[in-house]
Amino acid sequence: MTPRAHFAPIDVAIVVAYLLGIVLFGLVLSRRKASSEDFFLASRNSSWPIIGLALLASNISSTTLVGLAGQTYATGISVYDYEWTAGVTLAFFCVFFLPFLLRARLYTMPEFLERRYNRFCRTYFSGLTLFLNIVVDTASALYGGSLLLSLIFPHTPLSLIVAVMAVFAGVYTIAGGLKAVIYTEVVQAILLFGASTVISLAAFHKAGGWGSVMSRVDPAKLSLIRPLGDPGVPWLGLLTGVPLLGFYFWCTNQFMVQRILSAKDENHGRWGALFAGFLKLPVLFLMVLPGAAALLIYPRLPRADLVYPTLMFDLLPTGLLGLAVAGFLAALMSSIASTFNSASTLFTMDFVRPWRSDLSSRALVRIGRGATFTFGLLAVLWAPQIQHFASLWQYLQAILAYVAPPVVALYLVGVFWPRANGQGATAALLVGLVLGGVLFVLDVLLHVIHLHFLYVAPILFLASAGVLVAVSLATPRDPADKTEGLIWTPEIFRAESVALRGQPLWANYRVIAVVLLAVTALIVWEFR
Repeated sequence: MTPRAHFAPIDVAIVVAYLLGIVLFGLVLSRRKASSEDFFLASRNSSWPIIGLALLASNISSTTLVGLAGQTYATGISVYDYEWTAGVTLAFFCVFFLPFLLRARLYTMPEFLERRYNRFCRTYFSGLTLFLNIVVDTASALYGGSLLLSLIFPHTPLSLIVAVMAVFAGVYTIAGGLKAVIYTEVVQAILLFGASTVISLAAFHKAGGWGSVMSRVDPAKLSLIRPLGDPGVPWLGLLTGVPLLGFYFWCTNQFMVQRILSAKDENHGRWGALFAGFLKLPVLFLMVLPGAAALLIYPRLPRADLVYPTLMFDLLPTGLLGLAVAGFLAALMSSIASTFNSASTLFTMDFVRPWRSDLSSRALVRIGRGATFTFGLLAVLWAPQIQHFASLWQYLQAILAYVAPPVVALYLVGVFWPRANGQGATAALLVGLVLGGVLFVLDVLLHVIHLHFLYVAPILFLASAGVLVAVSLATPRDPADKTEGLIWTPEIFRAESVALRGQPLWANYRVIAVVLLAVTALIVWEFR
């Protein structure tokens, strides 16, 4: 079966009102003339609730909504392992990385690599991130949105649907930069949660309730801890591959970390990151388990990516359907706007400003707006090609596994080991690039080997880290300023402990992090 889209006038009115309202809201926020710091980092004045909600909205794209439900339908709820590990990763990030980033007053994450290693590392990572922003993040979000909208407009070409969605998100992003993006994301996160709740309740009701889903669905598909041969998330991959991909996504990916870089101070940055970790926990019930309920309601869907739109169009009554579609579009637009803005920041700050240091702040903003338009156009052209992959989720995760681990090695080794130098970092990136390319060709294109992508990630990480260590030891040390203020030490932790004694428990980020980890552990234990 395929979903049938019955859109009543009231549903159309709700969706149109949302689209026009969110664009108008974004344009209102864009009225004042922006400096480069305003445009790219929202004046570095974001508070923790704004950061947390913006992180969630940036993360939960149309790709996620379609991918989580679809992958649950295909392989089980182990796909949620990517979600609950976010809280663990963000807690780690708050302790060991966040202070360095905010104190350095960075614009981009690749900028950190130049300060710690050399210019080549910055250029490589910035170019890689731009590529991933276009080919993975923006294009997959556009494609995920087109899957649903093509059901409403079945006779409209996919490329036209993709282009229209990009225009709506691009208008206020080009005009207002990160400030417009981050505040519209707050509205979109709230709408997203409301719409997801409606769909989840409808799915469980149709499937006979919570007890029916828990008792009738194959127990293997309701387990987060899966055997080694599991096609989704084998337990060894959960321990090795998922944390590495999670660290890349939450701790080094520009379009996520940029929200934290906009924090007004370290406390708000940490509170916002941990708030996002808490917001990821309900995803199991609102976006993952509805895919398990769909196994009972629609046992013969031709493609797993159709689960989410089928639930939406088949189960929701008039009015609520419009709300759900608006929520879906909220997820889509927030993700697209995030990647548009981060791509323009990377291009302007990592390529244009170092080359033309004489440019004024206003000129940089103009270049950033032009870059936003260009990268949006490239994503629109690529998005329709994703339909040739087995599933949206497979496309998203597999590509990251082959390209991200060498960069993760540079961050993790570089922050904890002072001896790592620029020559070692350059060698690690080049070896990781070649090895990742070879594995991709052998595994994905030629099928000569059969290696789960969650095992590819640790192989590439260990190889890159080994090269970084070996070459660094074999070459002279970098100057002392390459590590000053960028290396974590126990003394930093002890000094911070003294400073935290004067804070109440509810404001102590370490206490908040422990609570987040404890709640996460309870959920994992319950669905082990």
